[in-house]
Amino acid sequence: MTPPQAPAAKPASRNDWQTIRALLPYLWQYKQRVVLALSLLVLAKFANVAVPLVLKNIVDHLDTGKAALVVPLALVLAYGALRFCSSVFGELRDAVFAKVTQGAITRIALQVFDHLNALSLRFHLERQTGGMSRDIDRGTKGIAFLLNFTLFNILPTLVEIVLVAVILLKKYDWYFAAITFFTIVIYIAFTLGITEWRMRFRREMNDLDSKANTRAIDALLNFETVKYFNNERWEAERYEKSLRKWEDAAVKNQVSLSLLNAGQAGIIALGVTALVWLASSEVANGRMTLGDLVLVNAFLLQLYAPLNFLGFVYREIKHSLADMEKMFTLLGQNTEVQDSPGAKALATSEAALHFDQVDFGYDRNRQILHGVSLAVPAGHTVAVVGTSGAGKSTLSRLLYRFYDVWEGRVSINGQDLRDLTQASLRAHIGIVPQDTVLFNDTIYYNIAYGKPGASREEVIEAAKAAHIYDFIQKLPDGFDTMVGERGLKLSGGEKQRVAIARTVLKNPPILIFDEATSALDSKTEKAIQAELKAISANRTTLIIAHRLSTIADADEIVVLDGGRVIERGDHRSLLEADGAYARLWALQQHDDESQPLPLLSAG
Repeated sequence: MTPPQAPAAKPASRNDWQTIRALLPYLWQYKQRVVLALSLLVLAKFANVAVPLVLKNIVDHLDTGKAALVVPLALVLAYGALRFCSSVFGELRDAVFAKVTQGAITRIALQVFDHLNALSLRFHLERQTGGMSRDIDRGTKGIAFLLNFTLFNILPTLVEIVLVAVILLKKYDWYFAAITFFTIVIYIAFTLGITEWRMRFRREMNDLDSKANTRAIDALLNFETVKYFNNERWEAERYEKSLRKWEDAAVKNQVSLSLLNAGQAGIIALGVTALVWLASSEVANGRMTLGDLVLVNAFLLQLYAPLNFLGFVYREIKHSLADMEKMFTLLGQNTEVQDSPGAKALATSEAALHFDQVDFGYDRNRQILHGVSLAVPAGHTVAVVGTSGAGKSTLSRLLYRFYDVWEGRVSINGQDLRDLTQASLRAHIGIVPQDTVLFNDTIYYNIAYGKPGASREEVIEAAKAAHIYDFIQKLPDGFDTMVGERGLKLSGGEKQRVAIARTVLKNPPILIFDEATSALDSKTEKAIQAELKAISANRTTLIIAHRLSTIADADEIVVLDGGRVIERGDHRSLLEADGAYARLWALQQHDDESQPLPLLSAG
């Protein structure tokens, strides 16, 4: 026997460049919009840089005191037009790029959703729903921030720095550009160094936020259990501990942010002071005009304003990348069960099932099934019975191919399940599980879920077949009644009948009843059993049962014990064999006979 498969390995940690590269394909599908937005961005920056040049000419002209009014007026109009163009081009850029941002978010969110649905049952049994939903929410918001601020703040600032540097080098002495660049380099180096140091606090905040949210969601989903044991205070204290840890990380994050802001302000103040002093000296010496001083000062204010904002943008981009990292890590989760390259679609109205020498376990240390073999001929009913933990429900999970067997094989009409597409395989199987979980929607939606697009008449007929139609009609909202989170507004029996109805609606050739009537009272159980027998006629049916009375009519009964088949035969032959099945039958008959009669309430 080969060793059992290990759970899928966790993806390696991503770096920022990997995250950015993962995002690029989603942008390039809108390449025409991206190019147009970048063109508008450059035009806006050209207009913005031209504003101080026009302002210089205005000041120089007025300073000479010799110009006719028409010349300054023309310059003033040009100044206003450039200001207007800078704003209009910026707004047009935002409007053009909006489709890129929102389209990328939509595609990524949909891909994450599809990928999570495609992941194995093992992943979903181990996941923490609250924390995972928080990771996805932060990740999608991070995409919008990253795209908008990278393209519309960092890139424009870089373009503006280059344009300003060209003008300074061309019109003035080299040390004006040198001081400007030196200040920018010191500023960027300081910002990068402190921000990298601060990122550990942000990541710690994210982790603690996800853990706190996981605990809160877990407690709310299991609120009945919380109330059963009077543990509201206990849950609040657990949540508070998580919040306190998050609070400590948030305080460290804010203190380090204040340090970064103060340092950035100091660097910019020194740079501006040095340049203004230098320009003032040049004006005093007659080598520069008053307009030149205004130009240099305007350039500095125009350059350092976005540069100051650039510090905030870089910090937030790093935060966004950290937020996106976890979301893209979800996309990196390996799908444990995948369609083989040559997988074929199953298409049949009659299905014969075979479990051939199947070995299986959920992890390396615990094997569940040991060489299990059983067959369900097309149109026949086979029941599997045994004590809890014998491996009965594992058979249904293998049949759905939620997991792959270690050894042996499971086949339909002689075709190994691993050679079939999962979608076509599952389309041929209908199940009524022991633990029915419903969507927080209407009863109609939950029944129709078995066959999306079914007509209302089909849904009603399915409800009647499951003996739930009369109950629904008595409800104030009928089929439009909301069932609540996980169907908690319905009783266990009502939920199970909804599950039966949607399986009837699906109308598959293979049926699995996993303790399908375990939550029903005796009267309803008998009615449902008759319906189950009717709908399973001429269908290949696998019944996983605890109550032996419900499977006495099965064509074959297989008894599992410790993951091994210890008996098989029909009901009569197994009783005559006087083995494990006969002992289980006798024990249940004795238990049923010893049950006290229900008390009648005094009217």
